[in-house]
Amino acid sequence: MTPAVFLIILCVGVVSGASAFDLSLDVQWQEWKMKYEKLYSPEEELLKRVVWEENVKKIELHNRENSLGKNTYIMEINDFADLTDEEFKDMITGITLPINNTMKSLWKRALGSSLPNSWYWRDALPKFVDWRKEGYVTHVRVQGRCNSCWAFPVVGAIEGQMFKKTGKLTPLSVQNLVDCSKPQGNKGCRGGTTYNAFQYVLQNGGLESEATYPYEGKEGLCRYNPNNSSAKITRFVALPENEDVLMDAVATKGPVAAGIHVVHSSLRFYKKGIYHEPKCNNYVNHAVLVVGYGFEGNETDGNNYWLIQNSWGERWGLNGYMKIAKDRNNHCGIATFAQYPIV
Repeated sequence: MTPAVFLIILCVGVVSGASAFDLSLDVQWQEWKMKYEKLYSPEEELLKRVVWEENVKKIELHNRENSLGKNTYIMEINDFADLTDEEFKDMITGITLPINNTMKSLWKRALGSSLPNSWYWRDALPKFVDWRKEGYVTHVRVQGRCNSCWAFPVVGAIEGQMFKKTGKLTPLSVQNLVDCSKPQGNKGCRGGTTYNAFQYVLQNGGLESEATYPYEGKEGLCRYNPNNSSAKITRFVALPENEDVLMDAVATKGPVAAGIHVVHSSLRFYKKGIYHEPKCNNYVNHAVLVVGYGFEGNETDGNNYWLIQNSWGERWGLNGYMKIAKDRNNHCGIATFAQYPIV
């Protein structure tokens, strides 16, 4: 084949790929790349554009159905729009250990874990709780391309309890957990569990602040310095799989670390409303911080929600937060893997 013929075939191939795009989305594609600072090689851009368009059209269809009352939340294009569902799952989820009845029984017997003797009746609890308004919650963080979601709600739950005890809200170190809790069973940027992270803080006798041990979004050597310890816990409570118990804990204790099932594109593109995904199950693979609960409309409408803080940055969801369906059969496993610390 002559060089001239080769060039002709190469150019035809590129043009053929580009012609498959929806040209009406060209401006939106360029604006999205600029907003999220996306840079691709020419070959990669072709592949990413195809995935991006599929996601755009999926979101547009969902939102049209929302306008017809067929669902309860709105989706939007965000930083994850150039990822397939599988790519997103590999990049962002972080709870790697199986959640089963055997493990749950071990949680209850493990060092530092115990259950309160009694729970409040639901009717005695407040209808709305939002610990952000009480000063218990620090800023929304970004886990990046490190599967460290398990560390963020542990830090958030301890921050809340330290504020309750001292009146001072100090951002604590996620990186400290990423680097140092491997002896307890966590795997740094390759996943872990909130349970193991609480075990680390308990056994280590302390946790540094974000100021002295900042987040890097990658694994490193453990550099914990006891002289810089800013928080410690005396034990932690692993809750049974029950939304009434979770409600009691959130209402009376403070922010609670929990897990949810994150696989469906509907969640990664969530913007606002009460998230309910019929395909969601109770097998949790992502960790979040439950900071409150409430309902929309009238109390009898059944539009109850949990208010959660995520670790995907403020440009996701409700400025980094989400309302997820409450009292709907443990939707997405919100009550499956919940714990809170005692300081």
